[in-house]
Amino acid sequence: MATDSQQRRWSRIGIFAITLLVLLLARIWFLQAVTKDETEEVIRSVQSRVVKLIPERGRIFDVNGRVVADNKRVLVAAIDRRVIADPQDRLEMFKRLSGPLNTPVERLYTRAEDKRFNELTEMPLAFDISEEQAAFLMERIEDYPGVAIKEEWRRIYPFGAVGSHVVGFLGAIQKDAAAYYKSLGYDPNERVGLYGVELTYEVDLRGVPGFVRYEVDAVGRIKSVLERVEPQPGNDIQLSIDFRLQQFAEQALETQLLVRQRNEAPKVMLPEGIPDPRYEEVNYYKAPAGSVVVMNHNTGEVVAMASYPRFDARWFTASVDAEKFAQVFPQTDDPDRSILVNRAVSGRYNLGSSFKPFVAFAALNSGQLPGGDTYEFDDRGTYKLESIPKDRCDQGVKCVFRNAICRATGAPCRYGKVDVEEALAVSSDTFFYKIGEQILTERGYQPVLETEVRRFGFGSPTNVDLPFEFAGTIPNAAYKKYLGSIGAIAEDEGRAFYVGDNVLFSIGQGLLSATPIQMANAYGALANGGTVFEPRVVRAVLSPGTRNKASGLADLPNASVVKRISEESKRSVIPMRPDVLEPVVSGLRRVITGPGVDFDYYHKTTGENLFRNYSGMPIAGKTGTAQGFNNLPWNDSSAFGAFSMDATQPYSAFAYLEKAGYGAVAAAPVVKCMFLALSKQWRVDDLVPADPLDTASNLPAATTRLRNPMCLVSSALDARD
Repeated sequence: MATDSQQRRWSRIGIFAITLLVLLLARIWFLQAVTKDETEEVIRSVQSRVVKLIPERGRIFDVNGRVVADNKRVLVAAIDRRVIADPQDRLEMFKRLSGPLNTPVERLYTRAEDKRFNELTEMPLAFDISEEQAAFLMERIEDYPGVAIKEEWRRIYPFGAVGSHVVGFLGAIQKDAAAYYKSLGYDPNERVGLYGVELTYEVDLRGVPGFVRYEVDAVGRIKSVLERVEPQPGNDIQLSIDFRLQQFAEQALETQLLVRQRNEAPKVMLPEGIPDPRYEEVNYYKAPAGSVVVMNHNTGEVVAMASYPRFDARWFTASVDAEKFAQVFPQTDDPDRSILVNRAVSGRYNLGSSFKPFVAFAALNSGQLPGGDTYEFDDRGTYKLESIPKDRCDQGVKCVFRNAICRATGAPCRYGKVDVEEALAVSSDTFFYKIGEQILTERGYQPVLETEVRRFGFGSPTNVDLPFEFAGTIPNAAYKKYLGSIGAIAEDEGRAFYVGDNVLFSIGQGLLSATPIQMANAYGALANGGTVFEPRVVRAVLSPGTRNKASGLADLPNASVVKRISEESKRSVIPMRPDVLEPVVSGLRRVITGPGVDFDYYHKTTGENLFRNYSGMPIAGKTGTAQGFNNLPWNDSSAFGAFSMDATQPYSAFAYLEKAGYGAVAAAPVVKCMFLALSKQWRVDDLVPADPLDTASNLPAATTRLRNPMCLVSSALDARD
């Protein structure tokens, strides 16, 4: 007979067993009735594998349908990073993969450490592998656990460096943009636009991903396809850029910069008229960089936009390692050597005399000049500020400003009595110094000049559909205070906006800065009677799958348009009275055709020599030279803006060549070439696909020069602006 203690023990065991049974039954019920769907999903996930299908990216065409960004389907071998987390496992796997992928172990290690690839996703081992290589790996999945073969699209840029600053390139999602792209449903390992149109129109170009869900066995081998959702390709893009003209613009710009590098800059002279011994007797222009923009001033469409130095977008799809990439695109703080900068939208430049047309407009439109277009100023080569007392001038305050030096006399040029038209034609600095002083002092130190030139878009971004645009700067008290606060200028200097600041402002110097796209747009407003556009490099977004009518040429007439970008461009209108606009335009026309002015002797206009035998469409324009660091002549930069006077050919252009000398001899010839090409008066080379990319090279882009550079030839040796 059992004792009481034995009975109690068995009783406790029985209670525990019953409780355990009840809990087990409850759990079974819960799994069946409550979490059935979740459980089935877990089971399915274990038994299946989802492969994301990347959509074909939309193609990019030039205005005539040339395919300038295309796609190629490639096979990519990738590996789950968890499989190679252990260093020994990584070494063994890379040794096994080296042969089938025909890739050295060292290269695989380099790829694993490459910061371009997200650490949380599958690591790409080799791009563009053959179908034979892919089949070999997939048939031996047991030997290569974690290895997967993926289909991807590789971006192709058929014309290499041509238009690369406009078209842009693709790359891995950057850390600072990861959250944004995640919110749009992007995979962390997707490649996205990082520059140019590829970046601006990323969402349009990307498309919608699809996926395939496979049934797999216990070791991960595919048994069947459970579900497939096809990806939707991205929209195509039609540019407003004519790539044949774009190539010509790049050729003209690069050729002229190389020419200017072989030219001697003027000697630095002491007041006594002898060479300054601090500087070498012979110095050449540096001419390291520049840009040129051509746009249709009736629509705001950009037809060519060149920036130098160039780069070849194909380097971003060449699958070179990080070390090689750093050789091709070295990081530098030297603005002269920056390759990945579109100077047309990001260049921060003083404008020199190319800014004077807008100052003349401001003076006439504000009523600052007594008699308006009949106002005359007696230019005797120098101008003394009237608002500064003599005693302050004697104490070192700069009160006297002068014109450029004339070769004939070795002294500041004297033009005698000049009106607005003549002052623009010969680029009289003293005429504009007076405007700069009086438009400030006679208006109670109000920002009259600033207000008027802002109408043309200066000091604000144009909102061109390209990234990294610089807004430009307008000299004023607030801006000077800011510069003083960050140490860019002396703190004392930043306390007030002085007459001298406005005087420099009036000739495009001092704290004024703008971009070539702003200048081309502003000259366009003078040409079209006052309309300021938001410039556009994209004409239209097209439905996916635009067909080709020939190899490399899209069938644009039969393409389906999603939206017309240029038609949606915002614009503002500047009211322009004839008595204000006409003298400005007449002055700019006279820059090209002459005549100059007679005083002491005949003074030619700043463009008269260069355009003496010009045979293109009639144009009006203005030269400019921006003084560089320490006022050393080899640091002077060159500017020229112009527009067509032919209503049937509504083009405006602006060129800026850094540290290349006078505007008439450096920038103006580039614009001259562009207008000759637009007039069909100069041969433009055919556009052909680029030579194969040489990955052994350390150059980002091959040099390109004009086949016939004679359109650049100038007799403007006596130019002074």
